[in-house]
Amino acid sequence: MSGVRDFNTTHIFECGQCFRWYKEHDGSYTGVVRGKAANVKYTPDRLILKNVTLDDFKQIWFDYFDLGTDYGIIKKAVSIDSTMEKAVEFGKGIRLLRQEPWETLISFILSSNNRIPRIMKIVGEISRLFGDGFEAFGKEYFSFPHAQALSACCLEQIQECRAGYRCGYIYDTARAVDESGYDLTGLTKMTTEEARNDLLRFKGVGNKVADCVLLYSGIKRDVFPTDVWVKRVMEELYFKTEASFKQIQQFAAENFGEYAGAAQQYLFYYAREHKIGT
Repeated sequence: MSGVRDFNTTHIFECGQCFRWYKEHDGSYTGVVRGKAANVKYTPDRLILKNVTLDDFKQIWFDYFDLGTDYGIIKKAVSIDSTMEKAVEFGKGIRLLRQEPWETLISFILSSNNRIPRIMKIVGEISRLFGDGFEAFGKEYFSFPHAQALSACCLEQIQECRAGYRCGYIYDTARAVDESGYDLTGLTKMTTEEARNDLLRFKGVGNKVADCVLLYSGIKRDVFPTDVWVKRVMEELYFKTEASFKQIQQFAAENFGEYAGAAQQYLFYYAREHKIGT
């Protein structure tokens, strides 16, 4: 696909928003989305997708990569000062993925007090153990299991993925979603505050995890996920003193508005790579 701008595979897949994309020797990335495997490479102005049919592109990948959004507008809106200008320039190829909400919920329950390589390994194990296998690129890949599949497992089976105490959260959440018929896409019909509170019903979900689920599934883009580290980053870059989570949320809402989620990603990626707030 030609004419694609504001796209960088490293920025997108390694900014902390997803856990099922792996870098190949040629610099491309291979991952699994909605039971489909694809290899993605970007050269100036051109997006190359392998193992993707035209129907797949229309039904899955166009939306997944948020290709209908003009990130030039977003970048301009969030570049409120020299700090944001640097962050935007550094992560200029970031796009906010529209991931499957259920997979995003479980993935970010796993993210609590965890490092990205380990989260990726656990998500991969959950998929291998409980998802459906299929072949692509001469290898076997696995879809992420539905809530029904995990709900049918006992806690001991889920513990095979080696997620520690988080296994109990996965077990309880899968059962709650399956038994109630809960549909996470219904969050799109709620206000941001209502959607966040709705997600807090699940064990292992606090405000930060809830906001990550809303942002990285494309349900709400005005959230600004904040944990202790993001708090330190904001204190160092903006407040120059200790600030409360409420103050940080208010700052994001007032300065970034509907693009708060994108602003957080630019800042998060920039700060992580420059070891700010450590």
